[in-house]
Amino acid sequence: MTAPFAGASAAPSPAPAPAPAADREPVTVLGLGPIGTALTDALLRAGHPVTVWNRTAAKAADVAARGARTAPTAAAALAASPVAVVALADYAALASVLSGVDLGGRTLVNLASGTPAEAAAASADATARGAAYLDGAIMVPPHVIGGPDSVVLYSGPGAVFDAHREVLDALGGPRHLGADPGLAVLQNTALLGLMYATVTGFLHAAALTGTAGVRVEEFADLAVGWFLPSVVHPIITAAAPDVDRGRFPGAQGTLEMNRTALEHVIGAGDERGIDSSLPRALADLAARAAARGHGGDNFMSVLDPLRSPEA
Repeated sequence: MTAPFAGASAAPSPAPAPAPAADREPVTVLGLGPIGTALTDALLRAGHPVTVWNRTAAKAADVAARGARTAPTAAAALAASPVAVVALADYAALASVLSGVDLGGRTLVNLASGTPAEAAAASADATARGAAYLDGAIMVPPHVIGGPDSVVLYSGPGAVFDAHREVLDALGGPRHLGADPGLAVLQNTALLGLMYATVTGFLHAAALTGTAGVRVEEFADLAVGWFLPSVVHPIITAAAPDVDRGRFPGAQGTLEMNRTALEHVIGAGDERGIDSSLPRALADLAARAAARGHGGDNFMSVLDPLRSPEA
């Protein structure tokens, strides 16, 4: 499940749900926070009969008014459907809610947040208790779930993914990453790290340009409207095949050249009185890569100390 992000736009009011369709698989949703509520609404819109449960029963009132059935306990909710979509806070909450509950013959689609090891443990526990298991990660804000721009990552047995594809399609953009149950949460956390690093890099740049009175909105047009798609995106996509092969050709720019550029970024920040800890961290990483003999390679060679920090 994605982490909430302050920049996300507000959710529109849910559209009225049609009556459940006789040919749609019944689904249970456990957890009715913003994500669970959005999942429920998406399933209702697709015509699935939906049973819901939440620790605080009052939170079910809105989705019940839109057609969801409520269950008094998690066990009763699970018994109502062959597949359950779990939208609890984390794997500890999942374990707590499912403790002592009969899972035999059910399919769990767990969209909680956590780590790959936690996903693997949850998968092993569910399988040992007679359930099929998919782990997942929602990559969009709640109001996008079920729409054309929704993306949900899944990992676990391909046969389980295929068997419930209609349900997963209702949530929008299902992508099966492989049989390893930890893959979805691993890529989710990787993408979140990318998001926070990118946004923080933008804010550092905006702080720097702001010292000259440049408005953030004006700078965003240049940085996000042009620089990221036209410069950064091509650099990464062109370099990726070489990086996979462990090659970092420096013909178009060496790591030493990039270290000089980073010193300029640090110097400009120091001159303007802004915090330069972010580019200093990048410069330190580049220095570690250079110390391993990558000075004549390109900047992608900082992957070496990232992968093996103690080498």
